[in-house]
Amino acid sequence: MAVEKQFILEGWGLDESWRLFKIIGEFVDGVEALHDLGPAVSIFGSSRTKPNSPLYKKAELIAELFAKNHFAILTGGGGGVMEAANKGAAKAGGRSVGLNIILPMEQKPNPYSNLKLEFKYFFVRKVMLVKYASAYIIMPGGLGTIDELFEAATLVQTQRIKPFPIILVGSDYWKGLKNWIQSHLLENGMIAKQDLDIFLIMDDPEEIVNAVKKIVIL
Repeated sequence: MAVEKQFILEGWGLDESWRLFKIIGEFVDGVEALHDLGPAVSIFGSSRTKPNSPLYKKAELIAELFAKNHFAILTGGGGGVMEAANKGAAKAGGRSVGLNIILPMEQKPNPYSNLKLEFKYFFVRKVMLVKYASAYIIMPGGLGTIDELFEAATLVQTQRIKPFPIILVGSDYWKGLKNWIQSHLLENGMIAKQDLDIFLIMDDPEEIVNAVKKIVIL
């Protein structure tokens, strides 16, 4: 009985209950910090992108253009593309928001966000990146980037959120994924034809900003 009680306290009992309060606390902190953010775009991409790479420069430019058009910039708060986007927003004098995740490696807050929040739980941060975004801008990235892409696409597909622009930046990088979706998912009846319209593949920074502006009311 004593062993059972200890297991409950240390495993699935009180520890789990208290964890719920920590989760709720992260939601409260996020909502309080972002509720008056205004129109914003969430920008995703690899944290491993180097500052001297064309991808970094492009992410910086896209964010700068959005900021000049009165959009706040939301990122995961780390390095690479996230750093570039926060840097571009800050350069334009815009609101540059970094929603950092606590990880044992890779993720350190970049210095360019003028509003920083820190999260322990990925899913809480995901809610903030969706809830306060008027569009998703997906730069080339790895598993985390693809996770964010498909999570947003699924929410739009299932009508859990209002449709909003999901733009994949870089036709060379993303066209293989789109071809796979068409040849495997669509042709096998796993998705409907209109699901292909959930996201766009684009390259030019100014065209990306203009595409979002046509849909989002500032």
